[in-house]
Amino acid sequence: MKQPLNILERYWNFTSFRPKQEAIINAVLAGEDTFVLLPTGGGKSLCFQIPALVKEGICIVISPLIALMKDQVTQLHNKGIKAIAITSGISYNELDTLLDNCIYGNYKFLYLSPERLQQELVQERIKQMPVNLIAVDEAHCISQWGNDFRPSYKNIALLRQIQPTVNVVALTASAKPEVVNDIIKELDFIKPKIFKQSFLRENLAYMVYHETDKYFKLERILKKHTAPSIVYVRNRKSTYEVCELLKTKNITATYYHGGLSHTEKEANMTAWIQNQKQTMVATNAFGMGIDKPDVKTVIHLNLPESIESYFQEAGRAGRNGKKAFAVILKNENDEILVKNQFLKVLPTVSFIKQVYRKLCNYFQISYNEGEHQTFDFDFSAFCKTYDFNTILCYNALMHLDRNSVISLSKQFKNNITIQFILTNKALIQYLETHMGFGIIVKSILRLYSGIFDNSTKIDLLKVTNKASVTQEELIHTLKLLERDQVITLNIAKTDAQVTFIEPREDDKTINRIATIIEQQNQLKQQQVYSILDYVENNTICKSTQLLNYFGETNAKPCGICSSCLNSKENSKPEDTNDIKNAVIKHLENGAISSRELLLHLKCTETKLKHVLKLLLEHNIITITPKNTYKLSHL
Repeated sequence: MKQPLNILERYWNFTSFRPKQEAIINAVLAGEDTFVLLPTGGGKSLCFQIPALVKEGICIVISPLIALMKDQVTQLHNKGIKAIAITSGISYNELDTLLDNCIYGNYKFLYLSPERLQQELVQERIKQMPVNLIAVDEAHCISQWGNDFRPSYKNIALLRQIQPTVNVVALTASAKPEVVNDIIKELDFIKPKIFKQSFLRENLAYMVYHETDKYFKLERILKKHTAPSIVYVRNRKSTYEVCELLKTKNITATYYHGGLSHTEKEANMTAWIQNQKQTMVATNAFGMGIDKPDVKTVIHLNLPESIESYFQEAGRAGRNGKKAFAVILKNENDEILVKNQFLKVLPTVSFIKQVYRKLCNYFQISYNEGEHQTFDFDFSAFCKTYDFNTILCYNALMHLDRNSVISLSKQFKNNITIQFILTNKALIQYLETHMGFGIIVKSILRLYSGIFDNSTKIDLLKVTNKASVTQEELIHTLKLLERDQVITLNIAKTDAQVTFIEPREDDKTINRIATIIEQQNQLKQQQVYSILDYVENNTICKSTQLLNYFGETNAKPCGICSSCLNSKENSKPEDTNDIKNAVIKHLENGAISSRELLLHLKCTETKLKHVLKLLLEHNIITITPKNTYKLSHL
């Protein structure tokens, strides 16, 4: 048998395992059912990938996240390891071929969404596969009290019947104690080996600041800590706006959100990974599969939706073991905003029924039809057609997605249809004077024979591969061909794909999941109030609060978070004379703002505010109409 450490060195170029990894791998290799709770950055994927490579056969990996599946398959391919991901949008014939490859093609990994386990074809082929391990990623999805519960995860129990001798490893980065128990029960573990790594991050200082002007504080933090940073914002528009703002402050920045093209994502990601840009401004779409060890600060400009998501995003800081900061900037408007964003837009069961019916009508799905059909989906156009509130509608669709009624994949792409309107002879004459277009035109003609007669949808990837050009070069050339009246061109932009997993049954479909929808709405309320309690509680250590949430009740104060530092500061006798004298000295040169004072003085913002308040009370200073401070006698 190959040795795990040799596999680690050969494929990952590491010479030693991270904490607990080796023990987990040995338990899996011994055929034990294994539960793994490792916080973000703990190296969970190696805990099933290495055992699968050690043993003969194929590992089946269940994951709900299409992007993560594709990312892991790409990484395995780059290492020369054969892996397949079966996601939505694959035709029956293609599915048939891929499953055959898993049986006969010496593949090591088959990544599946849990919904795929409902298909008889998939079940029958898995019976024939030489399965060596079943890995359940994001295992918290199997628990109705877990973050992002997905009922389709209960289908995983089928694998235990199909491959009864194969052991299972369940992995998650965030699970409360009741969720851990749920996972073990639902996956039918008997005497499982349980590995939990503490959620304690000794090098990570959790900071919460109440700021009237968040952008000023953001600038100060990023200029104080000039190492790589991530700034999380609420929506796509804000990623661009905050990025541009930082540039005006001489802070190098780029941005990331789900609506960017693959090329833009790659370019922006590379600039940040290679430290050409200090700051990545992003929505919560950013972070999956990111393992940049030298991130110094992770800053949330808006409140996260839950402790679970915050802990994962904050945990991207300081993976190199050096001191790092996870910062939330809040103000008096945030509680209202977070309730409006996450609680007031929780869809009722009746509204979800309405959205589901309209969605079926939108794609002309007949009753009892539609199973496994995939459509490009322009979400904005759909909402406009039926006059739906976009956030409420999106949340309704997410309920349908999590409950395996549909699969909604967020991806921005161009749907392009073209038709050649010149005759074949005229086209040849045109190409004689536009020789640079020849390769692209000939590639399209060879791929699509009827393109002179009908408007034809073209596959950008196929054409770019055949012509050896980038997507941008292809689209630019097509626009020039349209300008020269060589082709008709229609570029329709979509931001998602929707796959119908079940046949259409209208209200019957939703009635089956009504109880789950109501329970998920209740869980969302609990999560929002938990994050509100966290940011408002300044008396208990921030690290302790997070550890208590995840069931670690004996944690000691960290000494480095904002709550601990405030306690230390408040326990010291206030030595205000030095600060008071320094303020007066600066004001002798004229009026100055509190911001400017803070930049010049070596004191905390809290102490400066205390001193300014005292000076105002004693009429030593006054506030000018421009909201600056000046000495009263000047």
